[in-house]
Amino acid sequence: MSGFLNLTKEKQLNKVVEIEISKIIPNRNQPRSAFGDDDISALAESIAQNGILQPLSVRRHGDSYELIAGERRLRAARVCGFRSVPCIIHDISDRHSAVLALVENIQRQDLSFFDEAAAIEKLITHYGMTQEEAASKLGKAQSTIANKLRLLRLSDDERKIIMDNGLSERHARALLRIGSSADRLELLQKIVTNKLNVERTEHLIDEFIGIQHEKNSYKKRSRVFQNVKMFVNTINKAVETMQAAGISADSRKIQNEDYIEYRVRIPIHTAK
Repeated sequence: MSGFLNLTKEKQLNKVVEIEISKIIPNRNQPRSAFGDDDISALAESIAQNGILQPLSVRRHGDSYELIAGERRLRAARVCGFRSVPCIIHDISDRHSAVLALVENIQRQDLSFFDEAAAIEKLITHYGMTQEEAASKLGKAQSTIANKLRLLRLSDDERKIIMDNGLSERHARALLRIGSSADRLELLQKIVTNKLNVERTEHLIDEFIGIQHEKNSYKKRSRVFQNVKMFVNTINKAVETMQAAGISADSRKIQNEDYIEYRVRIPIHTAK
């Protein structure tokens, strides 16, 4: 009997079969973090009229089935009150399942750019892919993958502001030019308040970086001037000490166009 069941399972692989919704469990590697109610409702209306035209992808997980791709369709089917849905059963690894889930969402453009970046990072850190392998699997350039991963340098607060206000990936990438999270949050408030597009955002960031460079340059010059002042005071103190000891030393400051010159004269022979 066991051999018959195994044979039945093998015959079901890669074929469309009806599976009870109650037996389908979520994908542990689902890259989407948010599903819009309006989006699911619209899909449910379409499914109620036309049925599910594209089967869901699943794989066996004990007595249940783990979803590989088709989370939106599954949710919409539940809204419609369906008890079962058409599925294709695949025999694949955790790694391959994670890749397929990500690829499907990217191809459908269902992912936010932060969700996409987080999913790519998981492929690399959890499943041991290189950036080059991830790029090949997802049909993207390696430089694109690297740029998307850089988005994860933004804090959770920064990401929330960006997503809540409908800012683009280019807005997010522009902010990465600023090293401080506090400065980025300050700039984000200006971007949101003034509803700046990408071009104006980049101009704002250019201005901010220019001002910061000026401030840093001023601080460096101030430190140099402080050191020079200390040096001059040391010379004056040394001359005063010699004069107090009866040595007729003196110093003279000469102002030139490009520099200041200090001359100290100490007599070789001192009167007894």
